[in-house]
Amino acid sequence: MKRRLAAAAAVFSAAALLMSGCGSDSLSSSGTSGSAGGDESIPAVEASQELHDSLPDAIKQAGVLEVGVDPTYKPNEYMDGTTVVGMNVELFDAVAARLGIENNWNPAAFDSILAGVQAQKYDVGSSSFTITPTRLETLTFVEYLNVGTQWATLAGNPAGVDPTNPCGKTIAFQTGTTQEEEITAAQEACGSDPINTLSYQGQDEVNNALMIGKADAMLADYPITQNAIQTSNGKMEALGDQYGAAPYGFTMAKDNLQLAEAISQALTDLEASGVYGAILAKYGVSDAAVDAFPVNPEVS
Repeated sequence: MKRRLAAAAAVFSAAALLMSGCGSDSLSSSGTSGSAGGDESIPAVEASQELHDSLPDAIKQAGVLEVGVDPTYKPNEYMDGTTVVGMNVELFDAVAARLGIENNWNPAAFDSILAGVQAQKYDVGSSSFTITPTRLETLTFVEYLNVGTQWATLAGNPAGVDPTNPCGKTIAFQTGTTQEEEITAAQEACGSDPINTLSYQGQDEVNNALMIGKADAMLADYPITQNAIQTSNGKMEALGDQYGAAPYGFTMAKDNLQLAEAISQALTDLEASGVYGAILAKYGVSDAAVDAFPVNPEVS
């Protein structure tokens, strides 16, 4: 396994618990946390007895959180062989380490996770969920990231793409995303010089369309664009900064405020200890960091 916290040691008083920082070992609906060699750039995580004691009794007794995840959104959450890995996975494993428990990562379809949390199949949903007013009506969220859209083009921007005026250019994006909605809206202003749109089911296809020159530019969530750039061997570059940022949140049942408050405090502690920032830096998304981790933040 290649994604885990560096020596995620969870220490209670004089006793030390070695906390796992990996994802699921299985593609089945109930994976298991494993352990692997650490990343020395990530500080160790020390468990808090006080936070552990603040958890709901059922979770303390189980010693594990059942976490629903759709591992198809690299680098946030994706599969490395049979293991769930990624930024969100690593960050929430750090949260669990601070709480003195482990995560059991359960791969599932994206649109089934929120219902699974409501039905208490999962204690937590961690799958790049944007916090929206509608979702807050039925679920509780803890904010941990602020993510917008970012464009990318080939190095040097040979097609001269202007994100504020993409008319006449060939633009790639993933089907069903807010980016598709954005390009559809922009198309209305193009008149006789329309955008040539390339809509793909998978983000890998979007990235490839740009890499081979089929598209002039692409746009996606900021972490996704950053990952594409970082893995392009210098062939891609960012086209402007991210914009239109909205909060990501870890989600749990509406009435599970006890767990939400513990997660919020764990994130606060991880930010203070440098773990939060180090994980974001590792995945190239430091610009998406937040400095507070509110439960059920106000969103519009």
